[in-house]
Amino acid sequence: MTSSKELIAQDSWHQRSELDDMADLSPELEKEMERLDKEFWISGEKLKKIVTRFRDELEEGLQENGTNIPMNVTWVHRLPTGKEKGTILTLDLGGTNLRVCKVTLHGDSTDLKDPSQKYTLDQEQYKLPGSIKTATAEELWTYIAEKLSDFIDQKLGGEYNDTNKLPLGFTFSYPATQERIDHAILQTWTKGFDIEGVEGQDAAAQLREKIEERKLPLELICVINDTVGAMVASAYNDHDTIIGGIFGTGCNAAYMSSVPSIKKLDPNDARLKDSDGHKSGQMAINCEYGAFDNAHRVLPLTKYDAQIDEKSPRPGEQAFEKFSAGLYLGEIFRLVLVELTDKGLIFKNAQSDKLRKSYTLDTGFLSQMEDDESRGFADTRRLFKDVLGLEVTDEEIELSRRLAELIAVRGARLCACGVAAICLKEGIEKGHVAADGSVANKHPKFKKRWAKALGEILDWEEKGLQEDPIIITSAEDGSGVGCAIIAAMELEWRAKPTKACASRVSI
Repeated sequence: MTSSKELIAQDSWHQRSELDDMADLSPELEKEMERLDKEFWISGEKLKKIVTRFRDELEEGLQENGTNIPMNVTWVHRLPTGKEKGTILTLDLGGTNLRVCKVTLHGDSTDLKDPSQKYTLDQEQYKLPGSIKTATAEELWTYIAEKLSDFIDQKLGGEYNDTNKLPLGFTFSYPATQERIDHAILQTWTKGFDIEGVEGQDAAAQLREKIEERKLPLELICVINDTVGAMVASAYNDHDTIIGGIFGTGCNAAYMSSVPSIKKLDPNDARLKDSDGHKSGQMAINCEYGAFDNAHRVLPLTKYDAQIDEKSPRPGEQAFEKFSAGLYLGEIFRLVLVELTDKGLIFKNAQSDKLRKSYTLDTGFLSQMEDDESRGFADTRRLFKDVLGLEVTDEEIELSRRLAELIAVRGARLCACGVAAICLKEGIEKGHVAADGSVANKHPKFKKRWAKALGEILDWEEKGLQEDPIIITSAEDGSGVGCAIIAAMELEWRAKPTKACASRVSI
């Protein structure tokens, strides 16, 4: 029987596998792999159609509020100069962990032993309890305040007090509406969160209330999204940075937009006008494009994607994220394995309750399989045994590795669409996309696959380009360092004696 790899020349939807064969598949499994190849492969032509729709939704978000992709205004007016200095405490509420960091920015200090090390970082990471994702606002902010208090006691001692408060930056990587930089009304929970009492409320005010309740020596200066943080942190060292991207538990991007192109902004807002009274300057936009194509106009929906959406806390929302983000890739893989098991094609002589449990597998499971160079794929065998309690055959390893590749390739190619849409909309032809997140920085082949897809969308080969003009770089610590830099920039802005700056201070 002709294998899927041999059909590449005949069928444009096939992707040549980058993996070495472990074993031949049975005719039944080969047929299943051909079906899965066709379902998960997204051609260059299809990517372009997705990007066309992506551009439309990005533009809609700049025109008015309440659109599918919200294009949230952040009140970050510029990228850093690289000279910013100061000591800032940062708090990062992610999808899996809570992190507290003391960041000292050195800027352009000449007395550094290593001039490239422009900051120092002291941090603690706390794994979020599983119950917190479905807790209440009171439980969430109490937990966070406790960890802030622990960090202050352990790391800062009596250095700060009521008259000498430490500036605090908060990385809140969920869709939020901001009327100013230290304010953030949560639009909707993402990343599997469903905490009562926060949606529609000012998360900054709720956090500030708990800080004051515990009398912590902190002043909340800014609330940022991790995409904006990634962009700013990278620009602190790399002035070719054009976009900040997150390819991890969720997916999103941020970029600098011209203020006049953001039509939904109040034309009478003094903060946005130059000395002649015209709208001017730049504004960092947090796209929140995990919600792209919630109507499923262009995304190629498989039955596995539909199952994930139906069982998620927010069915019908965050469609793009559910196709491409790290939270879901392992679950897509698991659903396919369960289906093939139910058909009697794999794991015939074994039972695994863990395989039947939702979200047992994460993207790291897929990454380890694709990165396995051990003899006889011993590491992959151990992985299946440790995580699922399964002894796997050579054929099952071959199928699993090829399946992991199909799903990861689709995710990487889709992740290129959001960046391509921003670049085409803004006329960006070169620069660096500062990427943070576990998928971008830990999956062994994500960056290569992402770059290939971006080149197909932007026709780099047809243009005869010898080098990729837009490249993905590993972002600096956006949620920690980037947040601290934004806080430092905000403090610098507030210190300027102008009416426009005064109007930015929290009220």
